Amino acid sequence: MTDDQSLPLIFDGHNDVLLRMKMRSGDPVRRFLDGQQEGHLDLPRMLEGGFGGGLFAVFVPSREKGKAPETKMEGVNYDIPLPPPLEQVQALPDVMRMVSLLLRIETQSQGRFRICRSAADIRAAIAERAIAAVLHFEGAEAIDPDFDALEVFHAAGLRSLGPVWSRPTLYAEGVPFRFPSTADIGNGLTDAGKALVRRCNELRIAIDLSHMNEKGFWDVAELSDAPLIASHSNAHAVCPHARNLSDDQLAAVRDSGGIVGLNFATSFLREDGQQGAAIDLDIMLRHLDHMIEIMGETHVGLGSDFDGAQVPQDIKDCAGLGNLRAAMRAHGYDEETMRLLCHENWLRVLETTWGG
Repeated sequence: MTDDQSLPLIFDGHNDVLLRMKMRSGDPVRRFLDGQQEGHLDLPRMLEGGFGGGLFAVFVPSREKGKAPETKMEGVNYDIPLPPPLEQVQALPDVMRMVSLLLRIETQSQGRFRICRSAADIRAAIAERAIAAVLHFEGAEAIDPDFDALEVFHAAGLRSLGPVWSRPTLYAEGVPFRFPSTADIGNGLTDAGKALVRRCNELRIAIDLSHMNEKGFWDVAELSDAPLIASHSNAHAVCPHARNLSDDQLAAVRDSGGIVGLNFATSFLREDGQQGAAIDLDIMLRHLDHMIEIMGETHVGLGSDFDGAQVPQDIKDCAGLGNLRAAMRAHGYDEETMRLLCHENWLRVLETTWGG
């Protein structure tokens, strides 16, 4: 799957390839399978880079006069206003389109790409060198408060859900793209949000805390009986961005048996919070080192945010994942630590959350 077979495969906590595909005309599924060098992800580059699988996000962008809002993060400090909430009726068409794209990729891939509903499915796909895809919703706008849609999407393969993508929902509030800032912004879970957490626990749907504000984070930590997961977040101690997690939050994830996936987005890596890609991979290693110091090596993974963010130039796209793993190895991570960080921690946490 990769030129250096000694490097462990990556299971990635977050990508936005479905949104990129939804926004393309023509046949985006065929372009993804054949490899058209668009964005960060397609099947040939996944195989080249040792991308074994991950959580494939369904994210509904806000629309203002037919255009997505600007989220450019630059300047000594910035605070990008959050767009207004979306109603379920607004969100459902985009959600259905992206779920359909994921299903079509699987159908047309001739076994090279599989939607996984259990940890056993992920392990089997990886063993057979197929991409192991988990359906994830980044934001619960498509979920009604009676949870009828939640049960339908669960039957279709939904196994991970973030109650918010930064903009508020019926269930919780997220953090704006603010730097420098903590995540202590806004209120915690609503009553509907607390009910959503309980129902996800019953259905064994993982709850993703990336983009959640601090009060919501602690509400979930108190209510949920599953490991805490932040699929694509970094260390606030290294980069003081509102999207990153404090040491107390990292410790809570550790104590729950959960995981934090290192986000490759440069704005959440760089000490200055800027988007520029001209950075050394050393900054990623600093975040990993800090998270390992607080949580231990068994609670840290990767969560690239491919196709949803600007990533370091030395990675560029998923074909460049070998460069990150080589840097991790040169940094001194031994083979067992590499295996844990690259995929095994994710598989363990999902297995605990889902059962079996």
